[in-house]
Amino acid sequence: MRTTHAVLLRRLLPQDDPRRLAVRRGQFHHVVLGAERVVCLPRTPAAADRLPARAASLRALAGLGLGFRTPEPLALGRGEGGEAPFLVLSRVPGEPLAVDALDDARVAGAVAAQYARLLAGLAGAGGDAAVRTALPSALEGRWRRFAAEVRAELFALMSEDGRLRAERELAAAEGLPHLTGAVVHGDLGPENVLWEWGDGLPRLAGVLDWDEVSLADPAEDLAAVGAGHGGELLGRVLALGGSPDDGLASRILAIRGTFALQQALSAHRDGDAEELADGLTGYR
Repeated sequence: MRTTHAVLLRRLLPQDDPRRLAVRRGQFHHVVLGAERVVCLPRTPAAADRLPARAASLRALAGLGLGFRTPEPLALGRGEGGEAPFLVLSRVPGEPLAVDALDDARVAGAVAAQYARLLAGLAGAGGDAAVRTALPSALEGRWRRFAAEVRAELFALMSEDGRLRAERELAAAEGLPHLTGAVVHGDLGPENVLWEWGDGLPRLAGVLDWDEVSLADPAEDLAAVGAGHGGELLGRVLALGGSPDDGLASRILAIRGTFALQQALSAHRDGDAEELADGLTGYR
């Protein structure tokens, strides 16, 4: 990345030493980290086409006052004149939690409380008229369409046992209700949630990678918290969130069962062989 896009990166990150730039690989983008800015370089043409919508969503989120930072779009390049398409964002401080951080009960309690506040803030923002205008809503029948697309596009790549597993997961997803009351991040894995430490406890500093943000079911973000941090932390978050609706637990379970298939389907359409292989690991 640093070599292939050296001229572009020198222009977009003029205050940074090109030799010290860190590069991280995401599902849809390579991300080049400067001291105060980051540059997102899409990995596929499909990801490049989504950059303007991503910038618009981030502008909408910036004014919500959620109590943590989100990346702010600073510049957008559409790939004219032979230049690679890009999106420049402000850099959000903090780091993801270490794998063993939640072994400390005090840390786990603090993290759960802040996840609960984060999700409550997103749920409240879903009732804001301006937010509902700016962000897309999950489409009615999306899970039925998703199931049909997986069967049509991915089943040929699976073993017989893999197809049976996928059928069970897709059947559960097809029964999900159509809910659009909350702002949903859509990929709330631990790698996208940044923390800063003080007095031995983490403080939620910011949330990255809002590519999939929409008005949808908060069970989606709760499923990601459970997948990333485990059932014990998810249980703490749910307990702090008050009395959940009757179907929340089953919706979380059904949505979590689609994560690998979602990854595989997106990768298949984007022509990303590496991500496709990873998503289909349990189905071959």
